[in-house]
Amino acid sequence: MGGKNKQRTKGNVRPSSSGRAAEVLAREGGAIPGFVGFDTTVTSELSYVPAVHGAEEIDNLVDADFRLVLRKLSKRDVVTRLKAVQDFGAMCQERDAEEVKGVLPYWPRIYCKISVDHDRRIREATQQAFEQLVLKVRRSLAPFLKSLMGHWILSQCDTYTPAASAACQAFQVAFSPAKQPEALSFCKDEILTVLQDVLLKETADTLSDSQSVSEEERETKYVRMLTSSLLGVKRLLSLLLQDDRAALQQRLGLLANSGKFWKYSKHKTPQVRGAFFEMLCALCEFTPDLVQSEAARLCPAVLLSIDDTDPLVLPHVWEAVLHVVSSIPDCWTHVNAKKGFLPKLWALLKEGGRGMAKGLHPNLMPLLSKLPQQITNPDLDFYTTFYTAFLQGLSSERAVMSPSESAVIMTSFVECLRYSIMQNAGDEQPQEKMRSMLISQQLLPLIEKAIRNSSLQNGPLFLLITEMLISWEKRAGLHGEGEENNNKDVFKRLLADFWEELCLLCVRFVDDEDVDLQALEGVATLLQVMRNPERIRKKQTQKKKSVRMCLTKTEEDEKSVIQGEGVEKFAQAVSEPVQEKAFGSLQTQHFEDAVCQLAQLCLVHVNEKNSEKHLVFLSLLLQSFHTPRIFSTLLEFDEIKPGDDKWTEEKNPSVQFLLRRVVMWLAEVGRSDTEHLVEMVFSSLSCCSQEETTHILNHITTMGLEWRIILQIIQRACKDPKTRASCRNWLKGSVLGEQLLGLTEELCRMEHNSSTPKTPTSNSSWTLISLVLSQNNNNESLIGEVYMEKMLEKLHTTLSETKSLSDAGNMEPLISFICDVASSFFCSVQDCLLLLSAEELLLTVFQLAAQDQRHTQLSESLLDKLKKVCVAGVRTLVQHCECEVRQGGFLHSAAVWVMKQLLTISLDIKSLQVLVGAVQSLVETIVSVGDQASSVLSQFFALLTPSQTEWTRIRHALSPQWVKSPLLSNRHRGVCEKPSKDMWKFRDSNRLPAHLCVCAVLGIVAQTAAVLASGQKEAPCSSFLPNLTGTVSEVLYALQWCKELDFRPPVASAYHNLLAEWGLSDGLHSKVPMKSLLETLYSRSVTDGGLWSLTLENYIHTNDLAATCSGALKRLYDSADSLFPVNLSKLSTLQVLCPLMAKEDRETLIALATAGIINWQEDENVYGSLAVLLCCLNANTPVEEEIIQAVLATLMEWRNSREDWFLFSCDLSETTSEQLNLNVEMIRFLCWLVTHCPAVLGGSQWDFLLCSMLAWLETASENVSCLWNPWAQLFVCENSALIVTLNQFFASPSSDVLEKLPSELAGEWKDFFIEGIYNILLPLPVRITEAFPEPDDPVFPMAVLQSLGLALTYIPVQQLNQNSLTPRFIADQKTNLPEPLQTLLNTLCPLLLFKARPLQTTVHHMLEKMMPQLPECDGEGDNNKSDDDRDEPCLSPPAALMAILSACEELCDSILAALQVGEFAVVQPLSVEYSCILAYLLAWKLLLTFFKSSPSHLRAHYAQYLKRSCSLNKLLLHLFKLMPENPICPGQGTETKESKTFFTESLLLTVDKNVGVEWELPHLACSVYYSTVQDLPAMVRLWWNSQEKRVSSAVEKFTSKYVSPVLSAQEISSVHDSTQMFDSMTVKARSAAREVIATYSVDDIYIELVIQLPQNYPLGSITVESGRRVGVAVQQWRNWMLQLSTYLTHQVEKQSIHSFKALKTQVFLKCRVFLFAGISRVKNNNIVCTVRTAA
Repeated sequence: MGGKNKQRTKGNVRPSSSGRAAEVLAREGGAIPGFVGFDTTVTSELSYVPAVHGAEEIDNLVDADFRLVLRKLSKRDVVTRLKAVQDFGAMCQERDAEEVKGVLPYWPRIYCKISVDHDRRIREATQQAFEQLVLKVRRSLAPFLKSLMGHWILSQCDTYTPAASAACQAFQVAFSPAKQPEALSFCKDEILTVLQDVLLKETADTLSDSQSVSEEERETKYVRMLTSSLLGVKRLLSLLLQDDRAALQQRLGLLANSGKFWKYSKHKTPQVRGAFFEMLCALCEFTPDLVQSEAARLCPAVLLSIDDTDPLVLPHVWEAVLHVVSSIPDCWTHVNAKKGFLPKLWALLKEGGRGMAKGLHPNLMPLLSKLPQQITNPDLDFYTTFYTAFLQGLSSERAVMSPSESAVIMTSFVECLRYSIMQNAGDEQPQEKMRSMLISQQLLPLIEKAIRNSSLQNGPLFLLITEMLISWEKRAGLHGEGEENNNKDVFKRLLADFWEELCLLCVRFVDDEDVDLQALEGVATLLQVMRNPERIRKKQTQKKKSVRMCLTKTEEDEKSVIQGEGVEKFAQAVSEPVQEKAFGSLQTQHFEDAVCQLAQLCLVHVNEKNSEKHLVFLSLLLQSFHTPRIFSTLLEFDEIKPGDDKWTEEKNPSVQFLLRRVVMWLAEVGRSDTEHLVEMVFSSLSCCSQEETTHILNHITTMGLEWRIILQIIQRACKDPKTRASCRNWLKGSVLGEQLLGLTEELCRMEHNSSTPKTPTSNSSWTLISLVLSQNNNNESLIGEVYMEKMLEKLHTTLSETKSLSDAGNMEPLISFICDVASSFFCSVQDCLLLLSAEELLLTVFQLAAQDQRHTQLSESLLDKLKKVCVAGVRTLVQHCECEVRQGGFLHSAAVWVMKQLLTISLDIKSLQVLVGAVQSLVETIVSVGDQASSVLSQFFALLTPSQTEWTRIRHALSPQWVKSPLLSNRHRGVCEKPSKDMWKFRDSNRLPAHLCVCAVLGIVAQTAAVLASGQKEAPCSSFLPNLTGTVSEVLYALQWCKELDFRPPVASAYHNLLAEWGLSDGLHSKVPMKSLLETLYSRSVTDGGLWSLTLENYIHTNDLAATCSGALKRLYDSADSLFPVNLSKLSTLQVLCPLMAKEDRETLIALATAGIINWQEDENVYGSLAVLLCCLNANTPVEEEIIQAVLATLMEWRNSREDWFLFSCDLSETTSEQLNLNVEMIRFLCWLVTHCPAVLGGSQWDFLLCSMLAWLETASENVSCLWNPWAQLFVCENSALIVTLNQFFASPSSDVLEKLPSELAGEWKDFFIEGIYNILLPLPVRITEAFPEPDDPVFPMAVLQSLGLALTYIPVQQLNQNSLTPRFIADQKTNLPEPLQTLLNTLCPLLLFKARPLQTTVHHMLEKMMPQLPECDGEGDNNKSDDDRDEPCLSPPAALMAILSACEELCDSILAALQVGEFAVVQPLSVEYSCILAYLLAWKLLLTFFKSSPSHLRAHYAQYLKRSCSLNKLLLHLFKLMPENPICPGQGTETKESKTFFTESLLLTVDKNVGVEWELPHLACSVYYSTVQDLPAMVRLWWNSQEKRVSSAVEKFTSKYVSPVLSAQEISSVHDSTQMFDSMTVKARSAAREVIATYSVDDIYIELVIQLPQNYPLGSITVESGRRVGVAVQQWRNWMLQLSTYLTHQVEKQSIHSFKALKTQVFLKCRVFLFAGISRVKNNNIVCTVRTAA
């Protein structure tokens, strides 16, 4: 059958096989079987789903999807059931009501099962689904209520709160509150049946299946069901009406008669016990008759369970206790209270409720009120025991640890005590004794304990006692309320006794010399609470759970009742005395008498024993009791000392006490704690008038007290509005003001001159200054404004002095203090910056924050503090200014100071950063204010912007070195009046030009202002910042200056990086309108030219204006005529705009320029016209041949009439830049002629061109020392470019041009001009390096070397062989080379190491042409065997090359020493290391070329030399440090099989390469490695086999992945492309398998041989294997294969297997000999022999 674990398809309603069988039975038998589904229980209810499909009337009621879901609800898997319940709820919500109603007949049974499921998630989801069902079916649920309601009530009492809440929610949805009793009444019997069955019949095993449910889960479910059932009875009773409760009383009696029911009071599970007692409470409340009948069992069960202190049980036990003692009058007859109840109660009280005081103690007073006389007799003993146990509970561990627990105990204690006293308020002797015991033995010990314990002091005890006393005073008639009370005298005596004993208690504490200060503070706290109970009551935030009882004046003996959380409903007969609240304060005279007595006693201890503790206590007393009587009492008791008689005239006792005692205590030397004395001062002043207060405080101020005392007095004076108002005249007065001003001067002087650590006194003095400056009330300063301004002026003066001190860092404490004062002042005082001194102070703070800390020597923390102070001050200033930056104000002065810093002081990068940061912070603060920001920013920006004169001055101060780069790259045409060599050297300075600094500051301000503009869409940044377009153009100019310098000076590079970091690298051009900025740049370019033209060009190209705004560019110049006549600035502008002009405009320019050239006699300044002509020609402007011929003729005319214009054989050091420029333009024109119009040149024109070129070259050769001059460099570069152009032209002229050339021209070029050119060019690199030995020198002619290098790459080999270099030989140098070649090598090889890449690559190109010729000079080689290796002779490659290789090898060793094989060395492009490695690799590339060109017999000798010198081994180690781990060509993304690598792409070593230089060394290293394994495979294999495992593994992995596939493919391809044929033999190549297959056939016999390259070729050996053999002896066949393999291996390795063509022509000829010898023996047997190797 199978299929047990198969997933049933959702929606599959086809019945199972058993269902189909039932259907067949129904059809055949004609009756429906008597079973439904799979239920085995005999019941009349329908089961889960209709399993018989023949019952159409049932089947049609249930939707197929519902049937599937309901089936899943009976599954065992929890997740399946949970998902099914959720799906059921969703379906009830989504489907039509009629479809849902079809489920109702089956829902009760399902609900009754899953609503009590083990999984709480399922129970919760069931109730949620039930709610959706109820919402859909509504009244249709009624017929099924009786089946549902029992478990529904159980679910509402579920121990899992979410499930219970969901069930209650469903119940609320089904029935309104008015309908709920009716619904429950309808189903009450069924509900009670379900609940009783669970409580009396069910067990853990009957509720769950013991086979599928674990014992633990069964027990858990049983406990949950018990709890829910007990709570269900309570809920049922609470919701039913009284008549329905009466109807159920008989059935409830059956429940109560069960012994099992009463055992639940002792159940092991707390939640069951708690639910049991909750149910008993409900029975007591709703069925009193039943309770009375069951009192014999109920009373012991409840009253003897009070020791159950489980948190889940105790609240319900005590609720039940209160219900029992209230509703069962004879409850005490059923228990022995003396032996059973009271001992447990005493134990609970002594242990403080065992951590459950909050649940227990609020019930004690109601219980006390319900205890009958027979329980409490004798009363005195009972109450003594009761309250003693109460007090012991306060000492329990939990009460001590928990303030809330102790507070509840104290509250309950006082409530019970008040009740007991009220119950014993008569005149009888027993009641008198009772009151005395309660006060003296219970209450006063508790007060004493609280006085000693700080935690009890902070509790509610003192307030509760005060309220009790006020209540007693009211009953004693002391509050004048006119109450008629028969017990007035009793309460008067009670008060007198209490105060007498309390006073004695307090005196004992105060009169003790060794008393703890905490105890004295406790006494003071008690008295303060009694003095101001209302204020203390407001501070009490703790939520109390207390019960208050009131006894009415006419019904004192009426029963009190309980009102609290423990009882939900109770009879409302409330008695009043304990519930009344005591408002007001104590009125008894005893209170004030006690305070006076304690105050006198304190004064005695202070006077006689100088007790500081008693002085503190006296201060605490006076804070609350500052009455004339107290001060009079203190004065009467105090004796007058000498010197005090001057105050006897004062009539106010508080003034006398203050001046005679308190002030003297303050003035005592060495007193550290004076806060309590300051409080005593203000306690005394509270009884004084304002005049007296001012007089006394002035006196105290002039006493010379410590400043910390004055600080405390001022702080206390500002503590509350009333005190501040009374002290206002003193605070504003001159006495305090002068004292504070003197303190400020003293502090500044002391801190300025002292280097010792500062004392706390100094700190408090600064705090005092900060306080008086920053405190204000209703925008009114604390002290007089005159004195405030003077103090600020003094602080500003002191701070200003630190700016000029080099040791300002030593004054950090002073500056820090001033910062604190200023910060408080700026942040607190509104309109503070209306004071001039305040603005000056803010300016000084700003200046300190804006200077480099290397100058100020201030720490980072102090700088941060200065910045925060500055921000606070600026924010306050801008918030209250009138949108105006007035002269002399802070913003005006700050801007002026910043401009002075920028224009007159040379700043370095760090100083600029600090200054810009300060300005940026200032501007950000202005922007953050909002409304006034735009106006203030506009004025501030204007002040920061230099005038046009200043702009011009600082622009001219910029270094002119920027000219060199654009001049040599043909982007700029300019002149220099008197160039000097020093002019082009970078000054080693870290100082920035003023222009750059100003641009940085203005750029930051504009960028920050853009934030403001972004919030004002209608107001762009340029609208409120004046002349922003001019500023942006200057920023672009500064950036262009850095760019043209190529960021070579470190300061320029650092500046550019700084702007990029600040987001200014785009020059802020997006912040201004494009049209406005373009016009500004154009006008400045036309006016000034130079760098402005390059700035204009960069702006146009960066923003692609040629494509997007061509019209705007056209409108700049209007017409081409406007740019003539041409001057230098217009020429620079034309050079920028010419490529962008329309064709018509360029043709106009050509016409104007041509006219200027032809009419040169009228204006000899023809340079501009010629330059304009070239600009147009280079822009591909069409021009007629007649114009070109006319211009050329004019040039030739100049050659005859103005020879001095041509710099032939002249001294360039005496030549002006204008003359050089003219010759450069002529050279460019001639070069353009050769490239574009060679056909117009006749014989004389060619002679003029070539002779001029050669003459200019001679001039360059004669003036090598002048090449520091950029214009001289340009002259040489352009002439070299002309030579390159001529070489290219004569190398491959087109046929139509060739026909028009003079017949003898080509011969003259080859026979005469070539020799003349290269005889001059070849020595030039050597001469230049001798004249300029330092390549890093700014004047080094690198551009000249590059242009010469391009020209030298065209040098013919013949010229190299027959060079005219100065002979150069080295002593003891072994050589077979002719002298010219040896001289060439000795001259050029050392230049490989020169740190100039163009020179290195030029030398490489020239030597590479020579390498194939050099082996011929070694002839047959050296056949003498060496001493070290007797087997093989060795021969050195050219000594000059090996010498340079050896030198480079040592340098590379030191550079790469720290790296291991496989680690990639990152080399900075064009650095010294780069040049060394480049020379090393180029030398090896030359050596490999030399080796490859050698004949086979010499190759072995050279290889032996390399083996002996170990040079190849070192090369391979170096290569694996230079080749990248992933040699993928850059820009290809993720590596794939088709990715181009450095091995698949050839390397072009161009002389003028500028892009991708960073990848040149890795690519060159890969190229060298490829050549090495291609030309020297055997030596590479030997090296690889000799390496350690780590190195060999890395080498093999790299080679196999990147090199072997390329090399193998090349070798196989060479065989495949070969056309050579052999008799009786064919050769095929298979590139995929890396194998060559040779087949030899004779008649009907053939042999096939497969030779395969290894995967790691050439590291592994070539394999040759044979297959089947017939008719040949085994040993013979093995010999043939061995001979063949040996030949292949050695022969191929010796000849470097550089070509499989060689293998085809040589190896297979040998193979045929070997194989034919064997084949001839088996030919007659007609057997085919095949030799194969596995692929």
